[in-house]
Amino acid sequence: MTPRAGDILHVTRDASVQFATSIFFRVIRVHDWPTYDGWLWLDGYQLNAAGDAVERRSIFVRAGGLRMVRQNAPAGPGVAAQQASSGAATSRANLQDRPARPVRPRAAVHRTPAVAAG
Repeated sequence: MTPRAGDILHVTRDASVQFATSIFFRVIRVHDWPTYDGWLWLDGYQLNAAGDAVERRSIFVRAGGLRMVRQNAPAGPGVAAQQASSGAATSRANLQDRPARPVRPRAAVHRTPAVAAG
């Protein structure tokens, strides 16, 4: 398996001995650097259990040891516009398949211009 940008991987000891404690990892890019056969350099973000990025990392892993959690599927045309126009609060599931709380839109912040003392 060769990951692509946006894919979320479960990186375990099967991918490299440095991952005795497994991590979730969102791929930014796969480097085309020369490596041993079957090994890859990946740039991306280590994720917490809720799926939030906590640290940017470059990792050297065995491709055969990576486990796909979520594959990056290209969005069709107009998907972002449809989501933005729906106006509904969206919810997301965390990486442990437990439902997360809905995401509520932020309240607008109104600022008054500073008045110069004269």
